[in-house]
Amino acid sequence: MTTDAKSRNTDAALRRKRRNLLLTGCTTLGALLLAAIFLMPLGYGAATALKDKDGVSDPNASLLPVSALTFAYEGEELDVYAVPMPDGEVRELALVEPGRESSVFVDPGDAAAGTIDWEGRWRTLEPVTGLAPQWGNFEEAWSTIDFLRLMGWTLMYALTTMLFTVVSSAVVAYGFARFRFPGRGILFGLLMATILLPPAVTLVPKYAVFLQMGWVGTYLPLIVPQLFANAFNVFLLRQYFMTIPRELEEAARIDGAGPIRTFLRVIIPQALPALTAVSLFHFFYAWNDFFEPLLYLAGNRDIVPIGVGLSYFSGVYNSEPHLILAASILALALPVVIFLAAQRVFVRGIVVTGVDK
Repeated sequence: MTTDAKSRNTDAALRRKRRNLLLTGCTTLGALLLAAIFLMPLGYGAATALKDKDGVSDPNASLLPVSALTFAYEGEELDVYAVPMPDGEVRELALVEPGRESSVFVDPGDAAAGTIDWEGRWRTLEPVTGLAPQWGNFEEAWSTIDFLRLMGWTLMYALTTMLFTVVSSAVVAYGFARFRFPGRGILFGLLMATILLPPAVTLVPKYAVFLQMGWVGTYLPLIVPQLFANAFNVFLLRQYFMTIPRELEEAARIDGAGPIRTFLRVIIPQALPALTAVSLFHFFYAWNDFFEPLLYLAGNRDIVPIGVGLSYFSGVYNSEPHLILAASILALALPVVIFLAAQRVFVRGIVVTGVDK
């Protein structure tokens, strides 16, 4: 190969490398911008939750939780101002004795040096502000809303229904994925058609039935229906079960395992990613569920989950948005921690990769 050909190949390789780097950089930048846009409301809510009431009500206040700085001097809290000195320097001093044409200040960094007399009108000075997150908002919201009670009922509701829907959906999905019986396609089609059925269509009949059964005011209307599977969960699990090699089941059958034992010992361990995804889907749904608990638990505020509890809290404290957002951040904390802890398995279950043969 000639020197010119080698040079051309090298230049082409460098151009491809630069093009790939540019494409990767643009893709990463776009993803970061989309993530920033998506997280902006959450960031605004978190910043507002750390403000005091005056900072929330001031339309000209900063987006960050800032407030005027103070300095404790001889048992008093003094405001700190930016004071221009005769030599042109601007110093941050605490106002001790305000006056019309002259005032007395003290340096917060060197209070032992004594007071400083300043000529001028102190009302023209700009107060010094700094970051001052009000962490007490979370404590106040926690105690006011009785968070432990709400979280206890929410966890009971979410975990119980999660267990029921995962077990029932896995059994139904296994039947559709592995067993052949008359009308299997029609039944599966009817089951999938229920996804298209708006919940509002069945709301009134369900409520009438549960009211006649005396279940309204309890968690039974919310828990018992989860014993009968969910079309979306069945579809997801069925697709995953179909990717599991049949050779594993045949080997278990040769060893004398029946359908139930094969399901428990072979299918379930292989399908943990999909089961985790379904579990998290339902847990997040139940944690954020609002309308049905509000409907079926009406009149029994002592057992409502956290979504309904937050709505009651918002109605009472509608003039204190910083406390409402602090309570919302507290309600959001546990689902976020759970998602981050199970993120890898969750994503693997969504992709539905199956297992290697």
